[in-house]
Parts: sequence; structure tokens; C-alpha cells
Amino acid sequence: MLSCHGALKEIKGNTDFVFVLAGNPNVGKSSIFNRLTGMGVVTANYPGKTVELNMAATTFKDLRIGIIDLPGSYALGAVSEDQWVARRAVLDTSPDAAIMILDATNLARNLYMTLQFIDLGIPIVAALNLIDEAEKRNIVTDTEKLSKLLGIPVVPTIATTGQGLDELIKTAVEVAGKKYELRYNVRYGTDIETNLKKLEDLLSRYNFGIAPRALSLLLLEEDSEFTGLVEKNPDGRIILDEVKKMSRDIQQKHGEKTPMRITRERHGLAGSIASQVQGEITPAASDKLWAYTTSPLTGIPLLMGVLAIIFSFLFYGGNILSTLFSDMWAVNLSPLIDGAIFSIFGSGHVGKTLIWGFDAGILAALAVGIPYVLTFYFLLAFLEDTGYLNSVAFLTDRLMHKFGLHGRAIIPLVAGAGCNVPAIIGTRVLTTMRERTIASTLITLIPCSARTAVILGAVSLFVGWKPAVAIYVIVLGLVFFVGIGLNKVMPGSSSGLVMEMFPFRAPIISNILKKTWHRFKDFVFVAFPIVLAGSLVLGALYETGYLWKLAAPLSPVVEGWLGLPAVAGLTLIFAVLRKELALQLLVTLAVVMYGGGASNLLLFMKPAQLFVYALVNTIYIPCAATIAVLGRELGWKRAISIMVFTIVLAILIGGIAFRIINYFHLL
Repeated sequence: MLSCHGALKEIKGNTDFVFVLAGNPNVGKSSIFNRLTGMGVVTANYPGKTVELNMAATTFKDLRIGIIDLPGSYALGAVSEDQWVARRAVLDTSPDAAIMILDATNLARNLYMTLQFIDLGIPIVAALNLIDEAEKRNIVTDTEKLSKLLGIPVVPTIATTGQGLDELIKTAVEVAGKKYELRYNVRYGTDIETNLKKLEDLLSRYNFGIAPRALSLLLLEEDSEFTGLVEKNPDGRIILDEVKKMSRDIQQKHGEKTPMRITRERHGLAGSIASQVQGEITPAASDKLWAYTTSPLTGIPLLMGVLAIIFSFLFYGGNILSTLFSDMWAVNLSPLIDGAIFSIFGSGHVGKTLIWGFDAGILAALAVGIPYVLTFYFLLAFLEDTGYLNSVAFLTDRLMHKFGLHGRAIIPLVAGAGCNVPAIIGTRVLTTMRERTIASTLITLIPCSARTAVILGAVSLFVGWKPAVAIYVIVLGLVFFVGIGLNKVMPGSSSGLVMEMFPFRAPIISNILKKTWHRFKDFVFVAFPIVLAGSLVLGALYETGYLWKLAAPLSPVVEGWLGLPAVAGLTLIFAVLRKELALQLLVTLAVVMYGGGASNLLLFMKPAQLFVYALVNTIYIPCAATIAVLGRELGWKRAISIMVFTIVLAILIGGIAFRIINYFHLL
């Protein structure tokens, strides 16, 4: 990770032009960035900020072009980190051109930030993206008229296929090289424009490093960063007094504060421009589907149905793949691996320890990773690409407010079912540390794909699907009550929901496969070495007899309270590295002790114990990668608090569950 200023300086120094890529999070900006740049992406952070900038270089007609992908946001303000970083990067970079990605299906909502870029006086070219989706809804945009009204070039594009991107980069080069004359036509109400002109004339006597009109607007909008900048000038107090006078005049005329008035006029202008360039919009089939998925009456049953399909797919498909893979490995590969290791290292402690890693360990990793982790990532990518996750955000907004969260928080919460790490990073879209802390705590309780692998690989496979579903019900109940509790004890309140409708789309299988592999390769390249090392360590402890000595101190809690074998508690400690490692090491232990077969775990753990084991594993302290990202995103004090809380909660719930199961003879 490079420092932001160093990375910006480097990319400016090694390229002919620098472009910034801007747009909201759902408009295909990332797809355009990836198609324009390919590999070799560098990420950087501003000091004290966790939102990343992606930077890369590409070549166009012998020109070296640096492209900076700004955080996806809806405005260039300072309300949230993504907005602050986007604006700061634009001002620090002074790009040769900004490429603004617009959603052709929701033009008015997208034009707001475009107008802000124009207000800043930045050379700009607009990419009118999603024109294929717009056509499905009979939305026709007059790009020539849009270009004339804004005073900037507009290029139609389709990010998923790459259509129009060559023309886009060509136009951006022309704008950067001043071969295209920009004629900004953005004007607000007469009284605002009159005051802006007076303020421009006043500010033109000084050099603040920003265009006088742009600075005038920022001062009238009461932007704290630029108010502080002007205040440092010897004549700063005189300038700010004049700004206050103008602001009072505008407020008296319109009956609302000047920043709100400017925002309202900018939104109004965006809507006016959109209505002039687009005809009457005919609802498409996807709009009807959106209505069904966001209405509580139909959306909640649909959501339950989708979750049931996902679980069934994982349960039946995952179990079949896991059993098939284990049987094939036991018959075809195990004898070869064991024979090779014993012939080289003998059948003593060394040889047997290596068997733990290279036979049982690799088998455990593959038998969990491929059937469950890979399958879940595929399903998650499919839901993302269809646009369904955004409708879930609308549907659950009221529920999220009970937790003190913005409706958009449902997206990282759902993503947490894939992996907690990117989900916690995804909480950056929330505007306050309070919301991010609550969301991150709840995400650590959401069963990620690794914990789903434990639930399905240990409980559903050996105990049945009903107990596996019961674990999800218990955990979701905990999420609900913990969320309400945090909302009550933490000061503050949630912000309102601000999102545009994201149309449903037919997913492109190639994009789904790329996204699935991008996520799964981390499991392959990160988890496998950890599983191998963990299996070897566990094997060495087992073969030398130290395993039982280390397990003994855990006996009061693991055996006495949770009712589990002490050695099973030891595997839970290893799971701090990766959650699925606990099950993989447990399977490894079973394979080594009892040989191959589908019912190994039941040889030394009862169904009730497997249930409690999976439940505790699901709730307690997240994996090392999650701990690290919690510390980075929230600070170590909050991260440690979350860790301690989940450990206590897991032990408490696990012990209670064990006693209830035994008392009522449920398993």
C-alpha cells in the first residue's frame, strides 16, 4: 500500500495525461476501469482515511495515460469518507480530464455530481453508460442535446461489453489536449449567480489554488475545508464577512439556508436537463420486478425463497460434491500419497506427521473449499450481477434503522455471508463511525462462507439439515438482538436512505465466473498454506502426544461447559487463522485416527456435540484476516472489544444450547 500523495506524484510524473474516473458505486465504473487498465493496479490511502484509490496506467496511441479510479459516491462533499477522498483526490491531482460515468436509466440522479465537477472547473467528458438497459426500458437519450446543455462531450458506452470505450478514451485525450473546446453552460438562479459574480471578482485578486467560481460556490456552501483556507489569508476575515452577507441575503429571499438552496437548485437543474434530453419513460419488466422485490408484501417471501434456494443448493450440491470428492480421494490418491511419504520418510513420527498435512490436510481443504466456499461465491456473484442485492437494501431499510443503520448497510451485511473481510471494508459507504461500528460488529456474527462450510460440512452432512438451519436461526436471532442492543447503548442515530433504483439485469456468465474466481483464489492461495501448516502442527502434536497435554487446560470450559471433547476445543483455537480450518483439522484428526469414509466425525463426536461445535465456531472471535481489517477500519480498541464480546457470547450460547439439547433430548 503506497502513501496517497506519493502514488499520485508517481503517476503524474510517469504519464502524459492523468484522468480521474468518477461515478456512483452501481454505474459500472469498476468495469470500465478494469477494461481500460487491465492489470497492474496500485492502491493508496490518504493519511487517516481507509477508503482506497485505485490507480493504473494504460497506453493509447503512444500516449501513456494514468487513470485514477475514485471511490464510488453520489457527490463531492465531505459527508462521508468516500466523498471526502474523491474530492481530495480531484483537487490534489488537478487531472487533465475527469471521466464521469452516468447511468442512462437514472440520469437525473447521476447528473448532480457531474454539475459539481463542472462547478469546480475541471475538464470533463461524460460516459453515458447502461444504454443497453435504457433501451430495454424505452429510454432514449439525446446525447447531442445533453452535450450542448452541459457544455461537455458525451459518449454512449456499455461497460459489460466494452462498447464505446475506445471513443471514450479518445475523447478524453482530446479534452485533455485542449482539442475539444468545453463550454460550460451550468447556471443557477439569478440571485445566486449575481452573488457568485461579485464573489468571483473579489476572489480573483488572490491565488487560493482553485478557480474563483469554484471557491465562491464552496464558500457559499459553507465548506469547512475551504472556509479554513480563506481564513488563513490576511484579508480572509473581510472575504468571509462578505460571504456571510451574501448568504444572509439568499436565505432571506428563499427562506432556507444558502447551502441547502444551492443543493436544491443543483438537483433541480439536474432534473431539468434530464427531462429535456430523455422522453417519457416506459416502465420495463425489470421495473415491475423491482416493485415486487421491494414491497414488503411480496419482497419478504421472495427473499425467504431466495435464501432457501441458496441453502438448498449448498446443502444438496455441496454435500454431494464433498462426499464424492472425499471418496475419490480416499480410493485414488490417499494410497499413492501415503505410500510415497512412507517410502521416503518411513512410518515413524515424521512420516505420520507428513501424512497429516499432505494427505488428510489437503483432502480436508479441498473437501470443504470446493463444495461450499466456491459454490457460495458463485451464488453471491450471481445475485450481485442481477441487481437483486440492491432491492434487498430497499426492502430491509426499516429493519436496518432498528439497528441504527442506513438501509445501504444491508449490502455489506449480505456480503458478509461470503467473507467478513470485504464486507467490513464495504461499511465505508456508511457516513458515521457509529454506523460502521454497529455494522462491523453484526458482520462478524454473520456466517461467512467459511463458517457456512463448517455448518454444512459438520452438521448438515452428519446430523441433518434441520439442525443446520437451526444454527442459522440462532445466529440471525443474535444478530437481531445485538443490533437492537448496540443501537440503544451507542449514542447517535442512523442517516436516511439515499439510493437510486438499480435495474435488474441478465447476468453475464463470464463476469460471474471472473468475480467468483477472484474471491476463491484468495482461499486457494491463502487458505491452503495455512491448512497445510496447521495440519502439520496438529499432526506433530498428535503423534508426539502433546496434543492431549495442550487440550487439558481447555477442559473446564470445553468439556465442562460446552460438553465437547477437549481436542475439539483445540481445533477451535486454530480456527482463529481461518474459520474453516477448525473443521478441516477436525476432519484431518478423524481421517488419521479412523481412516477414510463419510461418517468419521460421528466416531468420536455425538450429533449434539457437532451442533454445539459448529454453533460456537460460528459465533466466536472472527478469523485473523477479519481481526486485522477490524483494527485497520475501526481502530484496535473497538476491534478488541468486538473480539472479547464474541468470545463471551459464543461460550455462553454454546453452553446453553448444549444443556437445552440434552434436557429435551433434541439430538
